[in-house]
Amino acid sequence: MTMRTRRERERAERARLIVTAARGKGAIMTAVALEGSEELTAALRAATAAAGGAYGRPAAVGGAYTDFGRRRPALYDAMFTHLVDLPFATPEAPAPLRAAFAELRRAVEPVAHEDDDPALLTETFWAGLHGLVTLTRSGRLPPEAHESRLALLVGRLAPRDRAG
Repeated sequence: MTMRTRRERERAERARLIVTAARGKGAIMTAVALEGSEELTAALRAATAAAGGAYGRPAAVGGAYTDFGRRRPALYDAMFTHLVDLPFATPEAPAPLRAAFAELRRAVEPVAHEDDDPALLTETFWAGLHGLVTLTRSGRLPPEAHESRLALLVGRLAPRDRAG
């Protein structure tokens, strides 16, 4: 086999692999999102365990969530910004997604008011955290004020005067 023939064959094989990978991108992104959810759950669970009391949980979990987004930007994007074929916020969501959401909810439930829907409150808290991560990472919010923004979000959810 000549050198030129071998190069052409290798080039054709690379092109085939690229096309195959592109067709399986959705499956790859789904697998990455599920694995990332397990990693996020572990980080949130550790933050909850280390939190000082029910009113310290939202701050600890909020900090762990936003830290995860800053430390693992590509993984975070695969999980929460890129289109993946996964149901979120439904009973049909895969177990890793439900587990991550359950850790957020575990932090929020103790500070919920009687008339709050814990699931909606958790979704709103998650949306606020997600906004902080994405807007800061994209340069739309200055990073030096991140901790103040996070404290403001958590403070509205779990005011210090209610803390015990």
